[in-house]
Amino acid sequence: MSVLGKRDADSGENRDGDGALAPDSRERGGLTETVGVAVLGGAAAWSLVCAAGREARPEGVLLAVLAVAAGYAGGRILGSLLPVLAAVGLALAALGLALASDDGVPGAIASPAPGHTGAAAALLVVAAGAASCAAGEARGQVAPVLLRLLTLGVAGAALALGSVAGFVASLGVLLCSLAAVRMRRRLLGLVGLAVATVLVVGASWAVAEDALPDGLTSSLEGQLTPNRVGLWQDALALAKEHPLRGVGPDRFGGLSQISRQTVNADGKPHSAPLQQAAEQGVVGVALLAAAFGWLLYGLWRSPRSTQVVLTAGATLTALAALASIGNVLSFTPVTAGAALLAGLASARVAAPR
Repeated sequence: MSVLGKRDADSGENRDGDGALAPDSRERGGLTETVGVAVLGGAAAWSLVCAAGREARPEGVLLAVLAVAAGYAGGRILGSLLPVLAAVGLALAALGLALASDDGVPGAIASPAPGHTGAAAALLVVAAGAASCAAGEARGQVAPVLLRLLTLGVAGAALALGSVAGFVASLGVLLCSLAAVRMRRRLLGLVGLAVATVLVVGASWAVAEDALPDGLTSSLEGQLTPNRVGLWQDALALAKEHPLRGVGPDRFGGLSQISRQTVNADGKPHSAPLQQAAEQGVVGVALLAAAFGWLLYGLWRSPRSTQVVLTAGATLTALAALASIGNVLSFTPVTAGAALLAGLASARVAAPR
């Protein structure tokens, strides 16, 4: 039986033996919802501000905000009632969508959708994270092992689909989940994940700025392709020309020279931070960072075990890394799935009747 009332050295909150918030701390969790409403509401409002007076289309941003809000709320509800079953259901649904991605990801405009390989990798990461979270919540000896095997199966599916990024990210989530079993200070782990995200975003920004050494830049361009680097450079140039409001939502494709010269271009710079900078300026970038920080804050305040919290945090970090070098956040199933997983890992445990 866990001993309640133990003080957490990182946060000063009362936590139980698994690192979860004790019942008296759970009741003060309204701040997470308040911050979430402020951040998501600000993101929706700012997209309309950036679109005002321009031939811009903020519908994509509004749909993404709605997907995050609905996914997070749904995760909080399902995670309170059926934590293991809901996580397993999310894992299987995300895996099924990824396996069906050869014909386009459901929710995309076109079929096959541009960038669907990146979206498939992101869905596989969501599936791996959900399966690992379910393993952390499951009781007994058999169920956790089977769920770990499901995570390995997701990584294997990534290889079968030819997604090296999906395989590495899924395997990384599994390893982080196993390492989190022995961790008790969740704040330290979440800070480390946040730093890793900043480093990935900074690296992509440095490539766009051509601020890295020549040898390293050439190596990265070989992996990223010159076309993608050119799109990043166009996005950065537009951001410098319009630092406050950007050029407006969904206008990058029409203003980017590289995008106009690319056959079958999807009009995206294939980097969420750079797209925000180009289309919504510095405020848009700040709101994107605030949304990620809000999800991590919700995990820190979560009454779930530290293992589940850090597993979900590792999954969000892997998705953030993919979003920094691709357009995975343009696909509704990815944004909704990520928010649903964060909600599941942040849900309060239903009080027994």
